[in-house]
This record gives sequence, C-alpha cells and structure tokens, in this order.
Amino acid sequence: MAIRQSSENGRDGRTGGVPAPRGGGGGSGGGGRTARGGGRPPRRPRRRGLGERAMGRIFLTPSFAFMAVIALFPVFYAVLMSLYEIRGFHQDFAGLGNYARALTDPGFYNAALNTLVFTAASVTLEFTVGLGFALIMHQAFVGRGLTRAVILVPWVIPTAVAAQVWRYMFDHNPGFVNAVLGTDVNWLRDPVWSMVGIIAADVWKTAPFVALLLLAGLQTIPKDYYEAAEIDGAGVFQRFWSVTLPLLRPAIVVALLFRTVDALRMFDFAYVFAGYSNSLATLSVYAQRFLVAEPRLGYASALSTVTFVIVMLVGLAFISRMGRHMVGDTAREVKR
Repeated sequence: MAIRQSSENGRDGRTGGVPAPRGGGGGSGGGGRTARGGGRPPRRPRRRGLGERAMGRIFLTPSFAFMAVIALFPVFYAVLMSLYEIRGFHQDFAGLGNYARALTDPGFYNAALNTLVFTAASVTLEFTVGLGFALIMHQAFVGRGLTRAVILVPWVIPTAVAAQVWRYMFDHNPGFVNAVLGTDVNWLRDPVWSMVGIIAADVWKTAPFVALLLLAGLQTIPKDYYEAAEIDGAGVFQRFWSVTLPLLRPAIVVALLFRTVDALRMFDFAYVFAGYSNSLATLSVYAQRFLVAEPRLGYASALSTVTFVIVMLVGLAFISRMGRHMVGDTAREVKR
C-alpha cells in the first residue's frame, strides 16, 4: 500500500500536481508582469546634438547667404542710387524725384509701349512656333535626331551675332530681304518694319528654346491616354485639344514665364537694330542710354528699378497661377 501510494503521489507530482511558482512571488500579479517585461518600457536615452533638419539648415545657410548677397546687393544698391541725382562725382539727395521724372517722361512711356508690343508679339509667335516644333520633334520618324539638331541650331547662336546677321539682312544695301522680295525699301528707317525685324529675329532665335521646354512636357504624357482617346473615337484634333493641351499646361506655363520675363528686359536686338533711338528703345535700352550715352546714374537707376519691379510682378503672377493649377490638380487627384 505504501509503495502504491508513493507511486501515485509521484505521478501527481509530475502531471496532476500544481507546479511550484518560479521566480518567487508567482502568486502576485505585479511580480509576474515584471518578470515577463509587461510593465512600463524603459526610457530611451535622449540623443544629444543637432537633428538632421538643423544640420541641413546649417550646411545650406552659407550657400543661401552667398546667393542672397550676389542677387540682392545690386538691387538694393540700384534703389539707393535712384534716390540721388548723380552727375559725375557730384551727387545730391533727390528722394523720389527720379521716379516722378520717369512718370512724366514721354520717352519712358514710349519705351514701355515698345517693350509691351515686343513682348506680346514675340511670346505669342514663339509659343506657336515652338509648340509646332515640339510636336514635330516628338514624333517617331527617320531622321528625327537630325531634325532636332537643325531646329535647335538658332538657339545656340549668341544673341549679339544673331542680331547683327538679321540687321544685315534688313539693311538697305546690301539687303537680303530686298533681294528676295525684289523691293528697294529702307526697312531700318521705318520704326514699324524695324520692330517687325526685331520680333522676327527674336522668334527665330528663341522659338527652339520654347520647343525644348514643351518637348520635355510632351514626353511625360503617358501613351495610354492617347490610345484610350483613339478607342473612344477621338480624332487627331480632339486628342490634341482634350489630351495634349491639358496635360501640357505645366510646361506651357513654365515656357511662357521664361519667355515673358526675358522679353520684358530685352536689350540686344533693339540696341543692335536702332541704337538709342526713341522709336525702338525698350525699357532696358532707355535705362542704358542714361547710364552710358547721357550719364545720369540716379535717373538710370530709377528706370532700372522700375523695370525690375515690372518684371518681378509679372514673374510672381505666373508663379502664383502655376501654383494654383498644381494645387488644383493635386486636390482633384486626392478626391479621385
């Protein structure tokens, strides 16, 4: 009996018995959770030193400061000089007198009108021609590489050289335009035809640049959209109007921004064609006239400041419009 009872007790101890608590205090809930690591996690040691953003700002600050000095110092200096009447080494404080003089100067308004006409005509033609070039360069055909090279050649020619060539073409004797048309017209004596020549020269020179920007935008449009539109029965014009133009809008805004800002401060073509003549002077030519030909540094600085403000306002208008379009497109994508 004793042996049997002891064996049963041994089996109970192996199987049916209650195992002894481990780690001491097993009956208490707090001790068991602490042993299993279920309590509050230990605090991580705080990192000492600067974070990634702070380090990035520190590294970028010298570059931004240098760029700000290079870009903003001439502007501030020009504004400061515009407040003085400077003749030779003598200068007197004039306040806003130079700006008041500009607002009552007929030559300034004539230069502003010439700049506006040139900008509107040249940017419109450059966009139209550039879009056509971009569509041609985007197509797949034999000799596409050579075609692209030929189209982009005028853009790489220096502007002063291109202006001299076009002036020589419109010159009366010898004149390439007169030889081709069989006429005997002194084109450079007529302000209207001289402006036409300046616009034609600028379009020939800069339309390839617009084409390059638009070509980059065309290459980002997925071909699936064209295939879907073609399956739906859309023709070539419908695909261009409903697919290409809406998706090309960001590239169009960038191209118009670059060309409008550049056209508003155009100097070289107008100066090469007509020098300081009031009939063709742009804002940049008119300001440079009082800087070099008739030195009045205060008045020239005021004219330069006004030109800078006009260009900056136009640029900000384009940038804000481009930003609204991008935000709108992103919002529509999120709603989908």
